[in-house]
Amino acid sequence: MAFAGINYLAVLIAAIACWLAGAVWYMVLAKPWTAAIGTTPEQMEERRKRPGAFLPFVFAWLAALIIAWVLAGVLGHLGPGQVTLRNGIISGLFCWGGFVFTTMLVNNSFAMRSPMLLLIDGGYWLIVLVLSGAIVGAIGV
Repeated sequence: MAFAGINYLAVLIAAIACWLAGAVWYMVLAKPWTAAIGTTPEQMEERRKRPGAFLPFVFAWLAALIIAWVLAGVLGHLGPGQVTLRNGIISGLFCWGGFVFTTMLVNNSFAMRSPMLLLIDGGYWLIVLVLSGAIVGAIGV
């Protein structure tokens, strides 16, 4: 099967949408997330003053961009006429369930982290993969 390329505009739109969705997700869940990582709002405020405190936002953007790009590649390999909204959503769900959530479950279990943290962070990555798949699937590769 030939693979012609990737629609970089679709990847960029997906990455922006996912990054913004993450901002909303974590603003809404800020209090339970802070509790789940075992810190207080005061400790978080102090951490924001440290050098490099902006880096998690940069990493989140880069992760969203890379995930959208890789998912576009996965969708492109489904074949001609198979890059659809539906297949994008299904592919995002499969990637999340098969790779992301399973990895997070193992890591959080060994680190004895709060199950709430797994739900909050895992929920975010579910949004990222489904949203990326939906956007790339709808626009096409």
